[in-house]
Amino acid sequence: MKILGNINLPISLISFLLISIGILVIYSSSKELAIQQLIFTVIGMIFFFLVTQIELQSIKNLIKPLYIFILIMLIAVLILGFETRGALRWIPLGIFNIQPSEFAKPILILFLAKFWSDRRATWLNILKSLLWVAPFFILVFKQPDLGSALTLIAIWLGMLLVTHISVKKILVIALIIIFVIPTSWSFLHDYQRQRILSFLAPESDPLGKGYNLIQSTIAVGSGELFGRGLGRGTQSRLQFLPEFRTDFIFASIAEEMGFVGSLLLLSLYLFLLVYFLRVAQRVNNPFGLLVIMGVVSMFLFQVFVNIGMNVGLLPITGITLPLISYGGSSLIATLLSLGMVASSVRNKGGN
Repeated sequence: MKILGNINLPISLISFLLISIGILVIYSSSKELAIQQLIFTVIGMIFFFLVTQIELQSIKNLIKPLYIFILIMLIAVLILGFETRGALRWIPLGIFNIQPSEFAKPILILFLAKFWSDRRATWLNILKSLLWVAPFFILVFKQPDLGSALTLIAIWLGMLLVTHISVKKILVIALIIIFVIPTSWSFLHDYQRQRILSFLAPESDPLGKGYNLIQSTIAVGSGELFGRGLGRGTQSRLQFLPEFRTDFIFASIAEEMGFVGSLLLLSLYLFLLVYFLRVAQRVNNPFGLLVIMGVVSMFLFQVFVNIGMNVGLLPITGITLPLISYGGSSLIATLLSLGMVASSVRNKGGN
């Protein structure tokens, strides 16, 4: 009964609704994959409730070993991982595969929360924090997984803004980022450059570089107000829409559930993010606040980028829609992150 009393109802309920939408859409195209996603959900929920019961402050001494463990896993991917569509992202573990880059996100949040909880945002500390992020970023980028690599940077930036950093430093960092973005072009893989070019002019190669973007926007638009109905989306069911259970699942939802279904999905995400920000104001210690804002940064970036690329507002980047997209590692890592927020709320501020 004590465990039930510690359950964070807002996070649990909204997470359950989002996961249910994802499983429902996946089930409409593949019963087998939906069952797998349901199994992943059960595992993730177990971790969610376990982490909720833990006071994160009490495991600070385990954060650095966890960082090192994930670092080793990211290196192992490049050695033991299997290649899928030119990317090395998964380590086979018998009956399932694990994607370490997904678990790097919550571990990085914990690590940076510990780092910044007793430090000021001096230039030296900012540089040190970036150096701790760099190994994760480089190894994930090398897989290559640009979406997850950028998510790690988004986490770093989001948590940096909570450290009472001065406006002057923020402006300098913004200028550095503006300078770095164009120079990073030479470090991108050919297919990543093609995605950016196809975003700028998808009609120039509608059957090649611009195909994914065009099919995604067609799927979103064809859903109209109420959608075509579950399992009746022509773009996804006839497989014109690529990766319609993972990267482009929002386009699949928009096609089958229409504007109303898309609005419901966005409303659930908005409610969750607003709840995070509201409870963050009541957390009375820097560590807990940083954890919550790290998860907010991760969530907000992934939702914004995934939906943005689905509707044609952003270049296509391989990034999952939290709690919705098919994939065990992504779902479990996200639920772990939500458990960290629930723990911070329960121990330092309440519901």
